Amino acid sequence: MMWGLMNGWGYGGGIIFGLIWMILQVVIVVGAIYFIVSLFQNKKGSQRGSDALEILKERYARGEISEEEYKERKRNLEEK
Repeated sequence: MMWGLMNGWGYGGGIIFGLIWMILQVVIVVGAIYFIVSLFQNKKGSQRGSDALEILKERYARGEISEEEYKERKRNLEEK
């Protein structure tokens, strides 16, 4: 007796597996885009510079460094 395609199982769940495959592809594409964008955003680098500048300001305010030293170090930090 002939059952047709996939021995009576129709298309073998093609619609369900097709939807799962499409969802998986969308998740992979969105994940790849997120990964690429996060590589180009240098959050830590800019935050470190801000932290260093804040520490420099605090040291100057406490009188630990002179005005000359403050200006020189601030200029060096802003160049990076």
